[in-house]
Amino acid sequence: MTIRHLKVFVAVCKEGSITKAGKRLFMAQPTVSFAVSELEKYYGVKLFDRISKRLYLTDAGNKLLPYAQHIVSMFDEMEAGVKNRENNSTLRVGVSITIGNCLLPGALKDFAARRPRVDVKIKVDNSEKIEQAILDNRIDFGLIEGISHSPQIVSEAFREDKLVLLFAPGHRWEAQAAVKPEELKGEPFLMREHGSGGREIVERALLLHDIEIEPAWESISTQAIVRGVINGFGVAVLPLLLVENHLAEGTLLTRPVEGVSLKQKFFVIHHKNKYITDIMQEFCDLCCAKKS
Repeated sequence: MTIRHLKVFVAVCKEGSITKAGKRLFMAQPTVSFAVSELEKYYGVKLFDRISKRLYLTDAGNKLLPYAQHIVSMFDEMEAGVKNRENNSTLRVGVSITIGNCLLPGALKDFAARRPRVDVKIKVDNSEKIEQAILDNRIDFGLIEGISHSPQIVSEAFREDKLVLLFAPGHRWEAQAAVKPEELKGEPFLMREHGSGGREIVERALLLHDIEIEPAWESISTQAIVRGVINGFGVAVLPLLLVENHLAEGTLLTRPVEGVSLKQKFFVIHHKNKYITDIMQEFCDLCCAKKS
């Protein structure tokens, strides 16, 4: 078994086809098929089921894939480092939506000034999808809200932020110093989609008070939620970092919720088998150092 075998296997998994993998690797179809057969013979397992001219990963194939992806990735990184090509390398970064809005732009600008020859690819999505992208080796590391749920991922907290209850001026809560947890029941909540780190924190905190929220709105866009609250369509809980300007302007109001802790941490995450290059560390440090 060689790196070549693993590269072929990863390509076949990605393309879902022997023919397409061969085109991607500039290899003849029989050569790709033979490499897969050699890999199956080496491990004594079947890696693909071939049904109606389509390939489906077996359980053994699913177990091998994440290892193969990371071995191939580490080999490519090693070659880039040994051949001194890092200044021309590509950096793949995933960030959650709050971090993408508030911390990423400044860090990206600073990094581009330091490393103009590094091509930075950015994926902005919810925390759950960033985590999955790391497991699939589609990004090098991520910056997310909330904790990771995979034992394959290493997490390191770098910042804490508050989640705040938001409502429009004129809401009955404006006359109150604080909101009781039971007052949240029945309120139309505008919430992020499932997979959002912030939403998970809110739901977990409220369940401790036997409060389960059924959202009136669900959106991947925090700006849509903000506009909805401003226009009186409901209330929301969002990161303070995202709404400080609206609170300062008075277009949104906030009150604490009695006895409910609404804090969240931001984490740097990467696969436990990922080799962290100097360039990766430098970009990560710039993001972590940003205040807003």
